[in-house]
Amino acid sequence: MNDNILILDFGGQYSQLIARRVREANVYSVIYPYDTNIADIKDLDPDGIIFSGGPNSVTINGAPMINKEIFNLGIPILGICYGMQLMAKLMGGKVQKAKYGEYGKAKINIFKEDDLFLNIDNYSQVWMSHGDQVLELPEGFNITAETEMTSMAAISNPEKNFYGVQFHPEVVHTVQGKNIIRNFIYKICQVQASWNMADYINNKVKDIKNKVNGQKIICGLSGGVDSAVASTLVYKAVGKQLTCIFVDHGLLRKGEAEQVKRTFGEEFNIPLVYVDARERFLDKLSGVKDPEKKRKIIGREFIRVFEEEAAKLEDAKYLVQGTIYSDVVESGNDTTSTIKSHHNVGGLPEDMNFSLIEPLRNLFKDEVRRIGEVLGLPEDIVWRQPFPGPGLAIRVIGKIDREKLEILRDADAIIQEEIKEAGIYKEIWQSFAVLPDLKSVGVMGDVRTYGYPLILRAVTSDDAMTADWARLPYSLLETISNRIVNEVKSINRVVYDITSKPPGTIEWE
Repeated sequence: MNDNILILDFGGQYSQLIARRVREANVYSVIYPYDTNIADIKDLDPDGIIFSGGPNSVTINGAPMINKEIFNLGIPILGICYGMQLMAKLMGGKVQKAKYGEYGKAKINIFKEDDLFLNIDNYSQVWMSHGDQVLELPEGFNITAETEMTSMAAISNPEKNFYGVQFHPEVVHTVQGKNIIRNFIYKICQVQASWNMADYINNKVKDIKNKVNGQKIICGLSGGVDSAVASTLVYKAVGKQLTCIFVDHGLLRKGEAEQVKRTFGEEFNIPLVYVDARERFLDKLSGVKDPEKKRKIIGREFIRVFEEEAAKLEDAKYLVQGTIYSDVVESGNDTTSTIKSHHNVGGLPEDMNFSLIEPLRNLFKDEVRRIGEVLGLPEDIVWRQPFPGPGLAIRVIGKIDREKLEILRDADAIIQEEIKEAGIYKEIWQSFAVLPDLKSVGVMGDVRTYGYPLILRAVTSDDAMTADWARLPYSLLETISNRIVNEVKSINRVVYDITSKPPGTIEWE
């Protein structure tokens, strides 16, 4: 295969983000595990290879390694963070634990320009996250950049087309990181910009057709952009073989169930089964406070409902889910830690009776939206803000009951209305309300109140891997607060969460 970049994953949480940056440059990319057989790499015939970062240290026994034969393939290689350290060590250099780790923003001093730093501004901002450092270079390598704390922030061997950066060019905090990756792709690997979302759709349609081979499929439809795009993509591949099942678990936002039934059952004319499981889910969640238990209960119940409904459909063998990569990476795997389990990843029971089809599993939200646009989905579906599969269960902190859910629904509806009215809905990644498990004293009409505070959360992001709190206008915050306190029963104050991710997550649970 020509015009493609291989990312070898050493367990870094940004590995898929590297692939995304490559695809943004209209070049096909694929992620393989770090221990992929050299023969398989040769079969792929990549134009370039990127070693990802990772949570381990190359100085310890058992650290993820790679066959050194990879350096004899004549393929350009870019090592990022752990990937740079690994390259240096395997090629004869020396790596050791740094006296002081370097984490966060830094300024990079480029004192030896090469193709990787072509047209990159000196002293531009980069994002560091490492505890080890390269102490001695392998033969044939040069130092090309430094930061205040790291003397070898970038290294290169232009003769062999091997490059390493100690920082993370794939994250938005590295201001010119996209251009650094593009330099590697275009200048060093010399590939052509020949891949796009239309190609992705066509390839997925072919894959799905071949996989299901005429058998029936069910789709867990939530009405969010992920499941909407996934179901539409599968419908494009198999038509009436697909039946969408919409489970109303009682944890949806105001008017959401009616909207889903209207949009998919009536407007799109996709076969749709509506299941009212509100009592069932709330009974299972009764008294449960731990967020991980909530997520896993919801995941298991979803599958059980699907199995029961599938039994009514003859020969349904496959389950479509709108899983995207941020769900997968936050749920953890063999090399990454679990941040939080997602109901459509970590909560699936081992004895599930379906084979999964997850056509969006390797994509980020903005890529999913672009596919939705190519497929012709309405703008209000494509640009709907992300909504978690467990729904309001993880926005009611602690135990869940019907009263708390109604409070949260009413408050959330006001937030959505006012942000849309302000004309900034598309600019915000997510905006929502959180109901904490505590009460505070207030005063309304000269009378003491003892009600819930409501937490308003709004963030901006490109990919959900990192996020910053949205700088909403004071006038908008005032309007939202006034409306919620006056219109929503049991709320007597509104507070605004100004925590970024990291260190926080977007959702509270």
